[in-house]
Amino acid sequence: MNESKDGRKTNRFSKPASTDSYPLVLDIEDFKGDFSFDALFGNLVNELLPSHLEEETDASEGHGGSDVMPNGHLRTPSDTGKSAQGLSSPLFPEVDALLSLFKNSCTQLIDLRKEIDGKLYNLKKEVAAQDSSHRKTLTELEKGVDGLFTSFARLDSRISSVGQTAAKIGDHLQSADAQRETASQTIDLIKYLMEFNSSPGDLMELSALFSDDSRVAEAASIAQKLRSFAEEDIERQSMAVSSVMGNATASRGLEVAVSNLQEYCNELENRLLARFDAASQRRELSTMAECAKILSQFNRGTSAMQHYVGLRPMFDLEVMNADTRLVLGDPVSQPSPSNIASGLSSLYKEITEIVRKEAATIMAVFPSPDDVMSILVQRVLEDRVPKLLEKLLMKPSLVNPPPLEEGGLILYLRMLAVAYEKTQELARELRGVGCGDLDVEGLTESLFLSHKDIYIEYEQASLRQLYKAKMKELRAETQQSNESTGTIGRSKGASIASSHQQISVTVVTEFVRWNEEAISRCTLFSSQPATLAANVRAVFTCLLDQVSLYITEGLERARDSLTEAAALRERFMLGTSVSRRVAAAEHAAATGENSFRSFMVSVQRCGSSVAIVQQYFANSISRLLLPLDGAHAAACEEMASAMSSAEGVAYKGLQQCIETVMVEVERLLSAEQKATDYRSPDDGIAPDHRPTNACTRVVAYISRVLEAAFTALEGLNKQAFLTELGNRLHKGLLNHWQKFTFNPSGGLRLKRDITEYGEFVRSFNAPSVDEKFELLGIMANVFIVAPESLSTLFEGTPSIRKDAQTFIQLREDYKSAKLAARLSSLWASSS
Repeated sequence: MNESKDGRKTNRFSKPASTDSYPLVLDIEDFKGDFSFDALFGNLVNELLPSHLEEETDASEGHGGSDVMPNGHLRTPSDTGKSAQGLSSPLFPEVDALLSLFKNSCTQLIDLRKEIDGKLYNLKKEVAAQDSSHRKTLTELEKGVDGLFTSFARLDSRISSVGQTAAKIGDHLQSADAQRETASQTIDLIKYLMEFNSSPGDLMELSALFSDDSRVAEAASIAQKLRSFAEEDIERQSMAVSSVMGNATASRGLEVAVSNLQEYCNELENRLLARFDAASQRRELSTMAECAKILSQFNRGTSAMQHYVGLRPMFDLEVMNADTRLVLGDPVSQPSPSNIASGLSSLYKEITEIVRKEAATIMAVFPSPDDVMSILVQRVLEDRVPKLLEKLLMKPSLVNPPPLEEGGLILYLRMLAVAYEKTQELARELRGVGCGDLDVEGLTESLFLSHKDIYIEYEQASLRQLYKAKMKELRAETQQSNESTGTIGRSKGASIASSHQQISVTVVTEFVRWNEEAISRCTLFSSQPATLAANVRAVFTCLLDQVSLYITEGLERARDSLTEAAALRERFMLGTSVSRRVAAAEHAAATGENSFRSFMVSVQRCGSSVAIVQQYFANSISRLLLPLDGAHAAACEEMASAMSSAEGVAYKGLQQCIETVMVEVERLLSAEQKATDYRSPDDGIAPDHRPTNACTRVVAYISRVLEAAFTALEGLNKQAFLTELGNRLHKGLLNHWQKFTFNPSGGLRLKRDITEYGEFVRSFNAPSVDEKFELLGIMANVFIVAPESLSTLFEGTPSIRKDAQTFIQLREDYKSAKLAARLSSLWASSS
């Protein structure tokens, strides 16, 4: 089957008249491309089937009215008759043609397959032959490539060898050229050296090089080389021991050269410095840089650097005097640290700005700007700043310190701290601007070294001076207050109590503030933790001494008021008349009460002062002492020791307070207690269940005076004081009641007094005192019960029999009821 020109496939066989012989020609091209079996099959059978259909169509059209059978053939009337007769024609007459066609197609397909198989076999043989030939060719190519690589390696090795040889030749040529150049320079140097070696001081016959201003740099370089060579030769000759006259002559000749070269270098250096100065005045930075570069060959340019720094206007004497006027201000008035700080800030800011401007010039001019900046900053810290500090920080005498009216030692210390702090800030600013390898911090520390070595002694002396001045001020205020107020219109007791200077927490707070300021200076001046700890401990010890002395003296003065009140009380008891003695006693009682309150206020303020010191130690001092071994523990011991003296005085004063209270209690009991209070007559009047007037007065008095104690004391101190007072009150009441005789109604009155006293002392929160007053209440029953009931009264409390026996003797019926004999037999039998 082939495709026609219009793209349609056509059968490639001819159709003869007979339908059973259809020659079919199949082509391999039919199976190429997009092969479709359905299309092939359709093309094969459609050659036969359409002709049959056309014949049937024609037959149906000729007969008309025929029916179509189910198998697709047309039924005619004759067919109907034949069918009825059992006679029929073939249903599909093209079957034979199709079978023949299919067989022919199968045969051709088999032939085509064989043809294809043959072609494939031939192609395989050809491919195998080509592959073998290709492999052989690749093997030969690999061998050729290997040979080529080997050739390239030999070529590379040869090239490398040639290159090394060329490099060696180049090095030799360069070395030879350098040797030639060196030899040429050496010849020139020898020629120049011979010129300088002609005669001492003769510089007129030198080459034009040494007088040509346009070749100054070259002349300086050559002169330095000649000088270096000559000096090394002289040094070498001086170290060698030789007796050859020629050597001695050579040495002398080189000495002449060295002398001439030194003279020439000095002259050249001076010329360059003069040119440098002239360019500096005209601000010609390029000329300055050229001169500086040439001068760097002379002593590494040190002379040029120092010359430049030395001519800076900032180091003029007038400028330094202006510094002093700016910082110190009016020389007549006393300088203040705040003004000094402001002046130093302004001055140091000005210096920093000048150095920053100079740094820009130095960077543009000098080949080694860091070295120049180092010299400049060093000059600032060794010349300008020290001259100011010398006038600012004048050490006062520790033997005869200046009075506080003139500033005292504290003014020197404050100015020292301000100057140190501001100078440290200046050093940091200069370090930021740039100062090379200069140790700015160490140089700054050296400025204050003489002050810091004995700083702590000045700090301690200043604290002592401040304390003395404060004490003097307080004494003057007290004296002035006493003189201005006088004693007119006041009771004598009040005048005694108020005439003494009281402890002031404000004053102690001022002590702490002084110490805080001193500690801040210690922190500023002490860079090492151990040194700081030692200085802090020394300063804190001063505070402990001051506070201890101040509160101890304050407590002693308060004790003196108690002592004066006691003396006044004894003196007034010697009055001539009873009325005078009573008035004097009441006056002395008021004095004692005021002195009691005054001492309690002192104790309270003493406790507050100690608390302030302890808080200050915990917050500010403790952490600073830790770096030094044992410093913290030693400071704690010193603090305890310093406060122990005040505690001793306070203890003695509290004992005097108790004594003062008990003396007044005894006076009130003696004056107010009547015999009839506990021995009321049996007149049929109902007994009085109120406390006696003496009891009421005593309780009221103690309540009044203890208000100050309850406020001033706290903790264990308060408990100990109230316990001691309760015991003394118990003992005093026992002694007082033994002066009276009691009947049953009096016993009830006594029991009421004891209850009143017991309820009062219960506010002391002292269990031992409460127990004693409870036992007193039990013993008071001895005055109430009948004589025959006394034996059973103390069965539960045998511990109070002794005191009870004493109380029983105070019964009104003690003798009439013969209680002595009865109780003696009773005590004997019970024991």
